[in-house]
Amino acid sequence: MCCSLFFSFTLTRKRIVHYTSFDQRKRSNAAVLIGGYAVIYLKKTPEEAYRALISGSNASYLPFRDASFGNCTFNLTVLDCLQGIRKALQHGFFDFETFDVDEYEHYERVENGDLNWIVPGKFLAFSGPHPKTKIENGYPLHAPEAYFPYFRKHNVTTVIRLNKKIYDSKRFTDAGFDHYDLFFLDGSTPGDIIIRRFLHISESTDGAVAVHCKAGLGRTGTLIGCYLMKHYRFTAGEAIAWIRICRPGSVIGPQQNFLEEKQSAMWLLGDSQRSQKNKTEERAVSHLITSMDDLALNPAHNPTNPAHNNSNMFGSPSSDRLTDSEPVDSGPGLTQGDKLRALKSRRPPRPATTGVHSRSSSQPLRLSMGIGQGPSSPLKTSKFPASSSSAAAKRIGRSPSSSASNMRRSVSPPTSCLI
Repeated sequence: MCCSLFFSFTLTRKRIVHYTSFDQRKRSNAAVLIGGYAVIYLKKTPEEAYRALISGSNASYLPFRDASFGNCTFNLTVLDCLQGIRKALQHGFFDFETFDVDEYEHYERVENGDLNWIVPGKFLAFSGPHPKTKIENGYPLHAPEAYFPYFRKHNVTTVIRLNKKIYDSKRFTDAGFDHYDLFFLDGSTPGDIIIRRFLHISESTDGAVAVHCKAGLGRTGTLIGCYLMKHYRFTAGEAIAWIRICRPGSVIGPQQNFLEEKQSAMWLLGDSQRSQKNKTEERAVSHLITSMDDLALNPAHNPTNPAHNNSNMFGSPSSDRLTDSEPVDSGPGLTQGDKLRALKSRRPPRPATTGVHSRSSSQPLRLSMGIGQGPSSPLKTSKFPASSSSAAAKRIGRSPSSSASNMRRSVSPPTSCLI
């Protein structure tokens, strides 16, 4: 419904009243929708849009929470969400002139890959692959090969795995993708070494980076959040908000407070790197100007080449092998990632969106993830193949049609309100 209003030119001369129920979760979603519209289209500042939302006798809004179970322990406010939207808009992370809602809804479906772009052309978050395509705890799992067509089409060159080694990384490297393992425990926070390695790999990679943990929410969102703070000076709140808008439920439990604690350090790292880059560029320009007479092309070895840095610091990507002594996410039984996957798979499809035209971009954005569960789409007739990775590859790799059958279910804890 929200995208219909944003895209409908027939309503431009009409007054639109957007209302919701007294349900606090729905009120918060409605507030972000209206505030997002004010920031994107009316060019309001987040603060101006938020003041209008809290004026009069309006009750306070629930925080937009993670996908964990239990009480909310971190207050991500409506204002944080609006500030995250503005920061993403400033850096060109989305544009409604080219945004394709059908494509977004298609690929976010669990059977179609469960993937979302966080930074278009740079970071793709997705649920962890499995040795073979199957259904586990109600969640469709995909073999690595199922992702190859989509990754190649969208210039994904590198895969970073944050959970235990369930599949053999050789399946990615043999197909031409770089693959790195940066394991840390499910639900925990990364150490400084993991952060430095993640940032180095991301900064050294030509092409996009596909990042996954078990469910592609907690550990995945946390490290991408560090990158957003370093390179784009997002606040922790803005980073969490934007990641959660793109991939609902991301950054879980203590990982939220962790990003707050790391904000100043990431800002300092980013400021230092940008300063060094500017100085290097200035020296290069000065040298170029003063040595034009001697200018010649020299194909000498470049020690800053990402390929050399990756192999020297982390080892060859193809050196990752599946062994019997790999670390595990947790003890026996279902992990948090398993529970989140099962929760996502049970979410019924969203009702069809009307009045939205297909677009060509794969940029990610949905301003609201409604809490209400709409009826199943009568157009959805296909079943997920339990043992066919080739069929899964076709489903993930193909371009979605603009029909309502591509509308996707998304994750939401039964008692939470989140973007």
